[in-house]
Amino acid sequence: MMLRIKRVPTVVSNYQKDENEGADKQGGGCGRNCLRDCCIQGARLPLYAYRRVNKIANEKRLIEHDARKPPVAFLDSLLLGEWEARVQRGLFRYDVTACETKVIPGDYGFIAQLNEGRHLKKRPTEFRVDKVLQPFDDSKFNFTKVGQEEVLFQFEASEDDEVHFIPAAPVDAKSSPSIVAINVSPIEYGHVLLIPRILESLPQRIDHESFLLALYMAIEAGSPYFRLGYNSLGAFATINHLHFQAYYLAVPFPIEKAPTQKITSMDNGVKISELLNYPVRGLVFEGGNSLQDLSDTVSDCCVCLQDHNIPYNVLIADSGRRIFLLPQCYAEKQALGEVTSELLDTQVNPAVWEISGHMVLKRKKDYEEASEGNAWRLLAEVSLSEARFEEVKALVFESISCDANESEALKEPKKMGPQALEEVDAVNVTAGNQECVVLQ
Repeated sequence: MMLRIKRVPTVVSNYQKDENEGADKQGGGCGRNCLRDCCIQGARLPLYAYRRVNKIANEKRLIEHDARKPPVAFLDSLLLGEWEARVQRGLFRYDVTACETKVIPGDYGFIAQLNEGRHLKKRPTEFRVDKVLQPFDDSKFNFTKVGQEEVLFQFEASEDDEVHFIPAAPVDAKSSPSIVAINVSPIEYGHVLLIPRILESLPQRIDHESFLLALYMAIEAGSPYFRLGYNSLGAFATINHLHFQAYYLAVPFPIEKAPTQKITSMDNGVKISELLNYPVRGLVFEGGNSLQDLSDTVSDCCVCLQDHNIPYNVLIADSGRRIFLLPQCYAEKQALGEVTSELLDTQVNPAVWEISGHMVLKRKKDYEEASEGNAWRLLAEVSLSEARFEEVKALVFESISCDANESEALKEPKKMGPQALEEVDAVNVTAGNQECVVLQ
């Protein structure tokens, strides 16, 4: 049986449209200055060439980076500066800085945002959720169809171990550049898309090269408050064209504060831990003898999940030092009718940001009643059961030839559930009654 759900697709580009509105104009260019063959000839876009690094310091220090000053401040001046410039040009569908945001009282500090504009003026669309790997379909919206004005810059490795910034570099279609573009329906300040090798028409599936690129972007940003996320198909990715998301939010994510228990350390120095006392079960990766070791280990695990048709999300945190791998099953439960109407009515799609603790809410009622118990209850539906998670964990460790039997975590019963849930009904959604910290 094919599993499908209906949801309102996120509009990430001003050139995205319903599939029944007709195909692009043929011949003579499309008239919108896109990234396809009709418009890309002679195009020039800013280029940031990053320096490759391959040494990681100890766990308590940032990834070692050369102290030489880059020609432009990557996060503040380039990424956020260019993002602000697009705000001034009116390219976004709404002002995300005007969205109400608060930290919910409780042990975890879940973050709630009221974003009523993100799902308006779009009809629900059917999405297949039982197949993580699907072929690229050029007839559907993909990122080659965005306008060049939505592109902030090209992001490539330097060829001479020096950081370079070129304000107007030719776009080499043959080399298929990686680009950073705005998301016109932002969740937070500086919300962008990293699209690896955009012209290769890669489907939404992680590979070693693209994941390493995402780590380098986290390193270049150099801020623990700038995180990258990835959603697989079946885990609330809606565009089957390889991309990561990223944005800036100067608050710790609840998942980053959750306790962990070490499972094992691999021969290449990568430490693998398991999340404890958090509503979504997941693995945490850090360390490694080299950046390549860390990247390859996580990539191998992602490829394993993809090959076994297991939907998942990834959060890259701490400037690339910590990576959270989170298999999930919410869309499958939704398609099978196993999610309560109370949760479905919230219209929350629990992708990487929601799982990490940043709850994007579409109804004022849900925002006003936001509580730690409500957030936990939703995310608990996202998580694999303990038995299924153990099966998935065994698959992952087999794929990276790692023995997890030394895990101290497996010898102790795992706690699940915050103190706030001890007296809360398991089905009925309850209103929060404490004052919340409002973020300015």
